[in-house]
Amino acid sequence: MLPDRVQLAVGPTLLDVFVPGSDLDSLHGRIGEPVTFHTLMVLEGVGQGTSMVPRLIGFGSAGDRAFFELFTTVKNIGHRKALRALQAPVQDVAAAIARRDAAFLVTLPEIGKRTAETIIAELSGKVDSWLEGAPQIEGAPAIGSVAADAISMLIALGERPDAARQLVERTLAQFPDVDSPEALLAQVMATR
Repeated sequence: MLPDRVQLAVGPTLLDVFVPGSDLDSLHGRIGEPVTFHTLMVLEGVGQGTSMVPRLIGFGSAGDRAFFELFTTVKNIGHRKALRALQAPVQDVAAAIARRDAAFLVTLPEIGKRTAETIIAELSGKVDSWLEGAPQIEGAPAIGSVAADAISMLIALGERPDAARQLVERTLAQFPDVDSPEALLAQVMATR
């Protein structure tokens, strides 16, 4: 295992999968076990941008992947910088953004005071769905992880957080036995 990635055997192929620092310790204990990643393929410029190299980035959940995609929309935060910066769990980073805690963000690798302020300015109000145990809508009940991941996926697809939550809650009322975020998202799309 390298410091910023894991090597994943897929049949006879060995893939390098870049992962956030917060996931490395848990993955280290799972060597030889089957692992599911929610992946994102990015093209990274090398040689002053003269050629592009594909990079596979893996996350433990669709919600973590959606947060990463949101996090990389911040000015001057690319994929590599975001991977190094996410040494803390997504919920902790989201909570720091929500409470405007620049001091916590500065403790993350690659994040200085000015970058922390930029993250807070650009992402405040956009991270509510990643707050652990916190409802997305004030006064609404907390939701389970399957629903939270489905909401995150809808937000990543461009849905407003309150609308995404309503769609998921309405779909869960019709199909309470849905047991994965992907299946729930499929039901949301089918019943829209």
